[in-house]
Amino acid sequence: MEASGDGTLRIGLLLDNTGGSAFLNQSELAAAKLAVKQINAAGGHKGQPVELLPQNAAADSAEFGRDAGTQARALLDAGADVVIGPSDSSHAPAAIDVLSRAKVPVISPANTATALSGYRSGGYYFRTAAADSAQGSVLAKLARDGGAKRLAVLHEDNDYGTAVSGAVQDAARRLGMEVLPAAGFAEGKAGSAVATLRDAGPDAVVVVARGGAQAALAELLNAGISGKKLLLSDGAIRQYGSEVGAGGLDGARGVLPGTFPGTDFQNELLGIDPGLKDTTFAAETFDAVNLAAIAAAAAEDDAGASVAASLTTVSGGVLPKAAAGKDRTPCRTYRECVAALNAGKTPDYDGESGVIAFDANGDITSANYMVFSYGPDNTAKMSGKEAATRSAAS
Repeated sequence: MEASGDGTLRIGLLLDNTGGSAFLNQSELAAAKLAVKQINAAGGHKGQPVELLPQNAAADSAEFGRDAGTQARALLDAGADVVIGPSDSSHAPAAIDVLSRAKVPVISPANTATALSGYRSGGYYFRTAAADSAQGSVLAKLARDGGAKRLAVLHEDNDYGTAVSGAVQDAARRLGMEVLPAAGFAEGKAGSAVATLRDAGPDAVVVVARGGAQAALAELLNAGISGKKLLLSDGAIRQYGSEVGAGGLDGARGVLPGTFPGTDFQNELLGIDPGLKDTTFAAETFDAVNLAAIAAAAAEDDAGASVAASLTTVSGGVLPKAAAGKDRTPCRTYRECVAALNAGKTPDYDGESGVIAFDANGDITSANYMVFSYGPDNTAKMSGKEAATRSAAS
């Protein structure tokens, strides 16, 4: 297919300067700049430097204070071929709608809402972060590994709570556990739901909540459900300390998505931004930028439609028929992946966030989770890691 781009790959960055996801800006910006720096050091796209948009991305740009749709249109006007972001799942539809109509792929490093799987984008929406529901299999496995045979889920009555609760229950059944009826609650009103769970006599309770997590845990502790019986979703885990009953969480476990950045990656990020203190979703952002550039290299074209068509293949997802006869070669950097292409092979990029392998919905098919365990002081420390994997064809 003849190249339809202009020869310069432009990667737009759509950040959230307002709302609960704004704290992610610094780590995502540093990771995007690091990825572009390494890509250009490896020769860029077709010998031309890859550009990061907006041009003043290093500053606290006014562009980032706009709504996602307006930002998306501004990036289109600037010539973006692919856009990384947004962070907040609630901002994604506005960005996807604008960009997909223009045939520009969107790769979010931080969208986790389960409802976004299958969002109508015409094949232009991808994310390097796992959907919220992916943690269900990990939470169920932790419960089983802890000796539980009768599992219950206490969840907030919202999209997040319902999606993760259902995933936990489905996974627990597959593991042969007895699954008690889930108990839903409105934020700040978990008392009756907890009483129902207590009377059912579970061996373990998975708490799936965000804003209502602390109050729900207080109710559970008052009901005598504490310590090793508790497992916390990624929305519920935090350092509670004296905010809940003394020692009440001792032995409880919880999960957070992603992997702890390696020393080399952390140092490289600090080389970009010496003041960086939080690396949340940095690995996912770094991988999103690399995947965009590798897809453009595979397509030999920087046009958005060409990049979108190549993303699943270079991520390690299902191979198109045209590439079925080529050797698939694992690679961890842009330089390595381009070398595979030059050797006539199909690159399979696995980066700082781990295995990716986009499925038909643009979701990753292997999600990494950090496991945290609580001590007597109700604070959590990382104690292990788990992965949730499924077929890229699903």
